Amino acid sequence: MKTIVWIALFAGIGMAADSAGDIAPTRVLRVTFLGGNPTQGKVDAKTGAISGPVRELADELGRRLGVPVKITPLPGVPAVMESVKTHAADIGFAAYDATRAAEVDFSQVYLLGWSSYVVPVGSAMKVVLDVDRAGVRVAANSGDSPDLFLARSLKNATLVHVKNIDEGLALMAKGEVDAYATNRQRLAEAVAGRPEIRVLQDNFFAVEQAIAVAKGNAAALEIVNRFLDEAKESGLVRGAIERAGLTGVADPAPARGKP
Repeated sequence: MKTIVWIALFAGIGMAADSAGDIAPTRVLRVTFLGGNPTQGKVDAKTGAISGPVRELADELGRRLGVPVKITPLPGVPAVMESVKTHAADIGFAAYDATRAAEVDFSQVYLLGWSSYVVPVGSAMKVVLDVDRAGVRVAANSGDSPDLFLARSLKNATLVHVKNIDEGLALMAKGEVDAYATNRQRLAEAVAGRPEIRVLQDNFFAVEQAIAVAKGNAAALEIVNRFLDEAKESGLVRGAIERAGLTGVADPAPARGKP
């Protein structure tokens, strides 16, 4: 039995060394993510320290590969996509979308981030179905997953693209939009201590959070998918969600396969 265990350990070490070259050719696992999305991770404003699922998953993947990890928060999804496409990053945490999948290859989904709307406290809108009506103006961060989804799905309401949540809420405070859409985790944090706004009680879209690798890098994609299988099975994903205090997400994520 001891012989079998040692063989397995050495096999694992060799596999990690070989795998590191497939996914992290510089021997540093370079990771990017959307810095303003608490569903992925948070950046401490004073220290720059990164916490949340991105931190825990990236660190564990780096540990298994036997390489150090460098995580860089970026200001938007296009920047994350570009970092992966140009090989400035080895992996990028981003939500799956068919348009993005034309630029990079996505792993399986590791968690779902729910999306909803924040509205003025006196709004007649109670559920998300109330929003898609003639005359309603909805703000969403340009290029974010909720924005892409609403651009495809809204039939009657008017979509207004904004740069960030601050701009969206400012427009709503001035009466220039009637609702602001983003992931529920952002909304929960936005309404804290602000009695003049509230989050609608249900969700209009489940954002599929995944990991992007360079297009055509099948070896890297397999490494990431195998790692996520183990991370979900071991409870690492759920534990990371709980330790980050995330309430606007769903787990377990869909089974392994194309999102």
